[in-house]
Amino acid sequence: MAVAGYIEELKAALGEKVHTEDFERFAYGADWSPRTPQEVFPPDVVVLPKDTEDVRRAVEIAFRHGIPVTAGGGLTGMAGGAVPIHGGIYIDGTSMNRIIEIDVANQTVRAQGGCTMQEIIDALEPHGLWIPNLPESKWSCTIASEIACDNDSTFGMRWGKILNALLSVELVTGKAEVVEFGHRKAHFSSSGYKVKDLIVGSEGTLGVVTAATLKVEPIADERSVDMILFPSMTKAVDYLNRLLKAGLAIDGAHINCKRRLKFYTHAYKDKHGHEPEVPDWAEALLAIIFSGDKKVLDFNKKYAFKVAEEMGGQLVKERDIVESWWISKHTLAFEPYKQKWPKSQTEKKFGACDPGVPMGRLEEFYKAFIATAEKHRLSILGMNAYLEHPNSIGFSCSCALFVNYRDQDEIDRFRKYFEELSRIAVDMGGTMSTYMGDTNLRVPYLEYEHGNAVAYFRELKKVFDPKGIMNPGKKFRWEGEGKCGAGAPAPGHDGGATGGGN
Repeated sequence: MAVAGYIEELKAALGEKVHTEDFERFAYGADWSPRTPQEVFPPDVVVLPKDTEDVRRAVEIAFRHGIPVTAGGGLTGMAGGAVPIHGGIYIDGTSMNRIIEIDVANQTVRAQGGCTMQEIIDALEPHGLWIPNLPESKWSCTIASEIACDNDSTFGMRWGKILNALLSVELVTGKAEVVEFGHRKAHFSSSGYKVKDLIVGSEGTLGVVTAATLKVEPIADERSVDMILFPSMTKAVDYLNRLLKAGLAIDGAHINCKRRLKFYTHAYKDKHGHEPEVPDWAEALLAIIFSGDKKVLDFNKKYAFKVAEEMGGQLVKERDIVESWWISKHTLAFEPYKQKWPKSQTEKKFGACDPGVPMGRLEEFYKAFIATAEKHRLSILGMNAYLEHPNSIGFSCSCALFVNYRDQDEIDRFRKYFEELSRIAVDMGGTMSTYMGDTNLRVPYLEYEHGNAVAYFRELKKVFDPKGIMNPGKKFRWEGEGKCGAGAPAPGHDGGATGGGN
């Protein structure tokens, strides 16, 4: 069917919610991933739905004609997960941003998928509640995107990732069926299959998340943020293990290398005229967050600092360093051109790989990160190891570089680095991705991590999306390339058969 035909059907069904002008479509052709201006792929048409029925009707038309459907939120992804590389219909979920219910007695919130995490936080605050699963991009990251990508959280060491808060999710499948998966307001269930969990990290390849019910928590009386210098990352890990063994509840922990600290402290440099001074012996900077009743909080901090001293750690006493990191990481109190975004991005931009490795191999992996970046002649920004498993040691590693988005050769070298470091993590007993997802970048080597399980992944996708139209080219190669006016794949992508392009 001609492109114009299905678009006219969309317009007839959804009216002014359908947008086709070039300037309207162009904004959806890229996210924050390294790509040249030639690698921007706008969809053929954009839909701004108001409710689940709007999404269902759009997907129904797409299903009938075999048209690709890509859903997205704030487009702050760093690996092209929501970029419509095959054109078709783009569903902008941000137009569905209604808080449906706040149940104070049962400590739950239900919201449309397009609500940003910050909008949910703001709605909960008057009730003395919050959702601890917060990425740095909370002002633009929607709850549907949080679920689709399985994002990291600043407070992951105590509260985990979004799955730990997700109770129920409403999905429009690739067959245009609306299905609710989960256990509503109960915190757990052994009834049925845990299909809800399957939606987390699925990158929109199974359907469009239109609403979710989340478990929320009481806001703590106080919160403290401190930084401790350690001679190695291994020492920082040993320290956290000792605190956990002692019974301390740690809200958040982030192990930064020296290089990475500079990325977070632009405001400090502007204020003092120089980078923060870090002793030569210090190779790791642990940011640690506690919260709770003041007496409990003070005890936790006193005990934690005592143990740090015993283990060769040194508390960062210059609060400007800590505050600069915290503002950049969490509060985002904005002074134009004084934060890491956008001041650090004026010449080259942020590019990262996001593997996860076992706790005992962090130091080894960090060295592999540096060696791999240098091998591909890339400018190193640094590594941050986020701790994202509740009350235990579980790493999500942001291995970041500065990349010139206008230089195709440099972007190609970045993609080679991305693949090589992903494979190194798997070889160490880890995983290729912890918060970006597979996107189309890892399609060519997904079996390197998952082996013959990939065949079962494909069968699961067929149950939800028999025509393969949902976010095609991500996780799997799309077999429908070139049909019904769908956009061409990115250069070097080959519909997912080779690397690059996203």
